[in-house]
Amino acid sequence: MKMKKGISGIKTVLLTLAAILSATGLQSQAQSLVDDQIEQKSKSGKVVFIDGEQLSDSTRKARVDSIQRIVSRFYYDQFRNSQDPDVPYFLFMSKSAGLTMGIGGGVRMRAYYDWNGAMPTTMFAPYTIAIPKNPASKRRFNTTPSGTYLFFRGIGHNKVLGTYEFYIESDFTGFEGRDFRLKKAYVTSRDLTVGYATSTFSDPAALSPVIDANGANNKLSATSVLVRYMKPFKSGWYVAASIETPATAIDTKVPEVTPVSNWLPDAAAFVQYEWAQGQHVRLSGIVRSLSYMDKRNEKTHNLAGWGTQLSCVAHPERHLTTYLTANYGQGYGSLGGDLMLGAYDLVGSAEDPGYMYAPRSYGWCLGLQYNFLPNLFASVTASQTRYLPRHLISPDDYKYGLFGCVNVFWSILPRLTIVGELDWGQRKNFSGAHSHANRANLSAMFSF
Repeated sequence: MKMKKGISGIKTVLLTLAAILSATGLQSQAQSLVDDQIEQKSKSGKVVFIDGEQLSDSTRKARVDSIQRIVSRFYYDQFRNSQDPDVPYFLFMSKSAGLTMGIGGGVRMRAYYDWNGAMPTTMFAPYTIAIPKNPASKRRFNTTPSGTYLFFRGIGHNKVLGTYEFYIESDFTGFEGRDFRLKKAYVTSRDLTVGYATSTFSDPAALSPVIDANGANNKLSATSVLVRYMKPFKSGWYVAASIETPATAIDTKVPEVTPVSNWLPDAAAFVQYEWAQGQHVRLSGIVRSLSYMDKRNEKTHNLAGWGTQLSCVAHPERHLTTYLTANYGQGYGSLGGDLMLGAYDLVGSAEDPGYMYAPRSYGWCLGLQYNFLPNLFASVTASQTRYLPRHLISPDDYKYGLFGCVNVFWSILPRLTIVGELDWGQRKNFSGAHSHANRANLSAMFSF
């Protein structure tokens, strides 16, 4: 009974938010310019019938229409982010139209210039801003092919598996931004996903477009091997739950403590209301097991980490897209954002050298995108991550970070996009000391 009341309460909250969006005009009935661009990209590919049979014009048109519906699913994926690949240029369809496969990729080149404090890595992360500033590292110019990728995707249908999909993606973002690494590898059949995929706790679609690899400093972007069940309902509701392989980050500098191996999976879930393709409000949650051992008595302690996130993406009218994410919890720092760069799932206490706890934190991000044309838009993003320890810590420890950026995306061709972006970040420590940095980016990406 309590569970039913809880689910009912969640639905009430999400429906209330959706009603507010509707009342303020955010549920636009006209197709947005973002949807227009997706439609243009969907039609930019080439369909190849691998069986080589002779088809009538009407049959060929029906099969191409079937492909277009499949491509649309590619862009309206629940876990798709603006930096994810476009649909493959070449799509191969089987004779029965039961299987569609595509091999694609993208060449991404980015040049950037830091001033008023250089970042130590190719990504722009407020956590890494030096306090005090390093006089020998005031400015920096660099280029990187990081983010160049290759992927393989297949979508099919049969009586046993229903609609199924298999996906593999790798990119060049490893050591020094050039090593080849696996990014995703999963299979989806009906409502079940198994493999290396984006966490159910995240909502990539609700993050505004940023070309920097780090993006908003509250971004939850964990990827892990998982088993996820996601069920859509005709009324616009989605529910999802997953068991995910944990990857915790525990402070190893505590003198009388040693980390304990992960022995329980993370459990994540969300409830979402979607009133139109690409527009939704979602409430997500995750529960984690965090363990450590007090070496003084060899006693193991098991603590609970948890996180919640409210996220939304909507089109107020044809030209405008709004983005919102807000998260809060304890012991979830390793799942993304600024705190992922440290060890903030479990931290120690200066008062007791054998004690650890899961500190709390919160983050938020607001984004606004304005499309002048389907292939030309500007966006602005602002975000913050705040660390909330309960015990005495070093004055030099991170207190909060701020991130902001403005950019312009221009798709000269459906497969060629040029982006200019300005990033600003600030880090503040608990001592009150703070510093900020700036970056200018220019990026070009060609997908195929």
